[in-house]
Amino acid sequence: MPIPVDHAKPVRLTAKESAYNQLQQWIIDGTLQPEEKLIDTDLAQALNLSRTPIREALQLLEVQGFVEMFPGKATRVTPVDKEDLKTLLPPLSALQALAAELAIPHLDKEGIERLQEINARFLEAIESQDNFTALKIDEEFHKCIVDAAQNPYVETILNSLQAHVRRQFYHHSLILTAHSADEHARIIAALKKKDTEKVAKLMKENWIRTVDDLSL
Repeated sequence: MPIPVDHAKPVRLTAKESAYNQLQQWIIDGTLQPEEKLIDTDLAQALNLSRTPIREALQLLEVQGFVEMFPGKATRVTPVDKEDLKTLLPPLSALQALAAELAIPHLDKEGIERLQEINARFLEAIESQDNFTALKIDEEFHKCIVDAAQNPYVETILNSLQAHVRRQFYHHSLILTAHSADEHARIIAALKKKDTEKVAKLMKENWIRTVDDLSL
């Protein structure tokens, strides 16, 4: 199992939180492949942690549906089923639309400029055909809006749903196009105009069209 050693290490997190965040990211981006066997001693060494927070993180990941634990036998990454997107998409797109609506009162000029800057980097990655980076920046764009919504309940549910959707995107090698950047630009314009109805519609369309590109 080739585990990276040069990964970014989160700060001000407990050992369990640090392990959970990093392992989840590796599962999402495919560093840890579906059905790959996970050995806690190897993971502990890679993350420079003891086995206890690794085991605690794996238990949390099992609850989230990212790993399967067979006591006394093995722990492995769960398989990826493209059909799951049909179940994940409806609540995800609805909550993303709600988050965009809730973000409007909290987005000042600086917040709008931040979204524009992210979208510019997003388009640059697309034009450079750097698909992995484009997916990461797309995630950053939507997270910026969710953060601005300032609703911890919406954020918690979205984080869980979006993690599984992102995993699907990476696993099935979704290639984002300039169309996505154009949609982001329209979302930003609607946020700037404080048009809640339009921003909700645009956000839903953005997610639905992107998933349609996976040809379910």
